[in-house]
Amino acid sequence: MKTLEQHLSTYAAYHRDRRNIATHFAGIPMIVLAVATLLSRPIIPVGGVPLSPAALVVALAVAFYLALDLRFGMVMAALLALTLWPAHALAAGSTAVWLVAGGGLFVVGWVIQFVGHVFEGKKPAFVDDLVGLLVGPLFVVAEVGFALTLRDQLRQRIEEKVGPTRGGRATYAAD
Repeated sequence: MKTLEQHLSTYAAYHRDRRNIATHFAGIPMIVLAVATLLSRPIIPVGGVPLSPAALVVALAVAFYLALDLRFGMVMAALLALTLWPAHALAAGSTAVWLVAGGGLFVVGWVIQFVGHVFEGKKPAFVDDLVGLLVGPLFVVAEVGFALTLRDQLRQRIEEKVGPTRGGRATYAAD
């Protein structure tokens, strides 16, 4: 399995334009919520606990993130767990609400992503490696951490491999 640094470096190589990175702060959460919403049906009682396919996917994703890094993994676990709340609420509505909300968030989120990649001039990372679909949400969390000057050594090692963000370092605090 690749390390956290390897995954983030590979993903960052496709995301050096600050405008593209900015679109990911909107698009990726929308896509994550969309997938969670669409997978929040059916609810299946397991040992008296109501579970959805979304809960299983979240559990598997959290296991991946925790295996990469405990600190980022804990943040991802909290964020994904919080995502299940609105996702299950949307899925509990009518079928139309569930599908329009899930489908709409999914389409709009991807449109935002692709606009960002027009700025970047590169295809999305997942085109070359489907694991990029899992790394994307982690990349957003890492970018927030880097902007707060957390994990600065990790940011520096990634930038040594793929170069600094183009168009200024608007997403990072000054060194």
